[in-house]
This record gives sequence, structure tokens and C-alpha cells, in this order.
Amino acid sequence: MTDTSRIWTAALIVVGDEILSGRTHDKNIAQVATWLGVQGIRLREVRIVPDDMAAIIEAVNALRARNDYLFTTGGIGPTHDDITVDAVAEALGVPVVIHPEAEAMLTRYYATRGGINPARLRMARVPEGADLIPNRLSGAPGIQVGNVFLMAGVPGITAQMLDGLTGTLEGGAPLLSTTVGCWVAESEVADLLRETEKNHDGCQIGSYPFFREGRVGANFVIRSTNQAVLDAVVQVLVDGLTALGREAVPGGI
Repeated sequence: MTDTSRIWTAALIVVGDEILSGRTHDKNIAQVATWLGVQGIRLREVRIVPDDMAAIIEAVNALRARNDYLFTTGGIGPTHDDITVDAVAEALGVPVVIHPEAEAMLTRYYATRGGINPARLRMARVPEGADLIPNRLSGAPGIQVGNVFLMAGVPGITAQMLDGLTGTLEGGAPLLSTTVGCWVAESEVADLLRETEKNHDGCQIGSYPFFREGRVGANFVIRSTNQAVLDAVVQVLVDGLTALGREAVPGGI
């Protein structure tokens, strides 16, 4: 039985020179974080690295050691600069092999698309001992080896791979959240936020200020795995803001 009191964590490595150069805007971080939350797993850190073997290896070894799960996006395609498989294999100390099931998938997929060739066959390469992650959108599967999950950089394909993993990973209770908004400067409620979080175990309060309509305000996002704690914190914040002469807006502004 899953221990819902335990906090399960994950890290994400985004691989790609195009992300670091600003040429491509990453869209995977948000969808991976959201998906993990539903699985009861918390995304603790994200690292963006170039298409460089040493950088990927260092990131893989560092992040897989201090998290329950490690996800990577990018670098598993058919071109010479797709080196994530090679880097992960080296980090794990295993060789790269052709996965027979992946080869069969690609052969079937490309049978009416010009056939298999050496470039396309690269997408059947995996670290030895790996399993495949289903992908209904294209012929190339994702890869799971140990607690490391290699996924595509294309957001639509990543979404398909996440869908294929849904319900297969062990996690804790999903992280719940709700928002309280208020037209108030953060500095005026810093003590209220700090003391409220301190007095309620298992909750986190994030403050997100904004400037609209010529005035300042903030949305306070409360997170907890316990609905009762969440409700209690909301009530304390509403009461505290009211005592300061401020109107609280449940659901946020």
C-alpha cells in the first residue's frame, strides 16, 4: 500500500541548446509539473542543460541521486546531436543497445513513410536494461531505465508519453491548492503569512504580487495534501485580512 504521508519527489532535466539560446520556448516544465502533481509526486527542481555529454551526465547523476524520479526531455531524436540516451547510459554505467521492440515499432511506423534508415533506427537505441514508454503520436517510444525517464522534447509527444505513464508510478497524496486574493501590498501581510504557515503543519503559502488598475495586490496560493488543513489556513487568512481592514477574495484576483 502506498504511504500517502511520504513526500515523493522528482527532478526534470531539459536538454537542448535551443532552449538555452532562447530560440525555443520550453513548454514541458509546466505540463510535467502538473502531471506529477496529479500522481502525488512533487517536482523539486529543474535544470536546463546544453547538448553536451558532460553536462547531461553530471546533471543525471546529481538529480537522480537526490530524488525518487528523474525525467528528461529532449535529445532522443534521430540526429547526431540527440545524445541524451548516450549520456544517460554513461551516467548509469551501461552500454547503449538497440531495443528489439522499439526497432519493431519504428519499422512498422515507417513502413508507409519511406522505411527505416540508420537515422530513424537511432530512436530504437536505449541504455541496456531499459523499458519503453508508450507513445501513440509517433513511432518513437520514450525510455525508462531505473528511476530515470527519457522523453521527447516536442511537447505534444511528451504529453503522450506522460499519458502512457499515468498510474504507473508510486506517489503520495496529491498536492491540493487554493487561492486567496487581496488588494494589499505584500509587506503589509508578511507577518500574517509567516505566522499562518508556521502554525499549520503540512502547508505552504506562496505570495504572488501584481500591479493592476493602478494599484498593488497579491494572490496567496495555499498548498497542502490535507483538505482540512487547507480549509483552516484559508479561514485564518480571510480572518486576518479582514482584521487588517482588507477584503479577501477566495479564488484569487
